[in-house]
Amino acid sequence: MKEISKLMNYRSDVRVVDATLRDGGLVNDFYFTDQFVKDLYLANIRAGVDYMEFGYKASKEMFDVDKFGKWKFCDDEHIREIVGENNTDLKIAVMADVGRCDYKKDIINRSESPIDLIRVATYLNTIPAAVDMIEDAKSKGYEASCNIMAISNAQEGELKVALDILGKSPVDVFYIVDSYGALYPEQLARLADIYLEAAAKYGKKVGIHAHNNQQLAFANTIEAVGNGVDWLDGTYSAMGRGAGNCAMELLLGFLRNPKYNVYPVIEFIDKHMTKLREDGVVWGYDLQYLMTGLLNQHPRTAIQFTKENRKDYAEFYKEVVAQD
Repeated sequence: MKEISKLMNYRSDVRVVDATLRDGGLVNDFYFTDQFVKDLYLANIRAGVDYMEFGYKASKEMFDVDKFGKWKFCDDEHIREIVGENNTDLKIAVMADVGRCDYKKDIINRSESPIDLIRVATYLNTIPAAVDMIEDAKSKGYEASCNIMAISNAQEGELKVALDILGKSPVDVFYIVDSYGALYPEQLARLADIYLEAAAKYGKKVGIHAHNNQQLAFANTIEAVGNGVDWLDGTYSAMGRGAGNCAMELLLGFLRNPKYNVYPVIEFIDKHMTKLREDGVVWGYDLQYLMTGLLNQHPRTAIQFTKENRKDYAEFYKEVVAQD
């Protein structure tokens, strides 16, 4: 049974990470206005959020810069245009995908960059490459975390081996990532135990990044908190790929921590997120995402269903079941 103190009490080790620009950028190809980004940065500062993820460090050789907004690539000068010297308590993060970034060239020394944290994203079968990226980031002076994606498809034995490999690396945090929104709280609790055991062994922290295909992103995040997971991802209005993520406004409202203030989040949503929806940007729970979550599938088919403005849910269900 959970220790109620882990749910009710102030925990100084908790870190809240805003992933709105990065995960939300997957919805609108990272085309956010500078005013949106600046206001989000200021809202995070006022809300007491610990880290703001600006987007990806994607390879400009692999991805066409003319087809994406600048937060797909997170050039240091673009971040500086928003944060200046960032003389605040808010730290700056970016994500680097294994095989999709030129990290040795594009990630410069921390002493010359506004970035504090490199979040390495990997699948289980690319863990050795992730370790190389982590070692590179740490050697340059950054904090480093590792997001192990699609964990709902992992075999427990393989996961434990991967965590052992990561544990021996200089990574600071490893993340439980429910990429498909397929996990239930009971499953999440079991995974948290596995991660936390490895974290205790190697002196690491554990984080959670949840998706909302079954409307469980917030519930799974709370489950993780109750188990002792400290690093918590959220996005404003739950904006993120497909069904979206754990809503920042829910998360900050839940945490019994006097450093966090939900009002600036609500204020930002009032000013910016409602307008995004009115302008036609689409994300969030819907039946097509529920179906891929239930079947533990990547949501790419549901995303395409959404882009095509389809409403034939029963037919789509037959299609995705056939692929299972």
